[in-house]
Amino acid sequence: MPGHLARRFQQIAVAIFHAEVEACGSDLTPVQYAALLAIYRHQGVDQITLAGLIAYDRTTITGVIDRLERKGLVTRTVNGADRRARELRITVEGTELLFRIQPAVDAAQEALLSGLSPSEAERLMQLLRKAIQAVNELSRAPLR
Repeated sequence: MPGHLARRFQQIAVAIFHAEVEACGSDLTPVQYAALLAIYRHQGVDQITLAGLIAYDRTTITGVIDRLERKGLVTRTVNGADRRARELRITVEGTELLFRIQPAVDAAQEALLSGLSPSEAERLMQLLRKAIQAVNELSRAPLR
């Protein structure tokens, strides 16, 4: 069934990601990586917007940011216009880590698709995007 296959593929993706990134000396998780990369690309983003950017639920994103902040990879400051919102910025250490582990992240993506020809890999990516887009709004954490 598609749900089982999607879950199994995700399990394998996480395992490969951890193996590759740990070989670089990092304990960053896939979700932490996604958050860190989104913050790098969107300096000053607030936590709610970040959650939408990486399709993660608002409640749990706080824990992800807490861990990134404890690791010294991001800073969280009060937004001057909305005191309830927190602006997120990547630190120098966070940027250095992103660049250091990028080859491992790329290797993980290649390994995940290694059983497919290049055209099959591209077709799989197209079909995954199409299937996800069709049901995005049914998710508790839709991609925005």
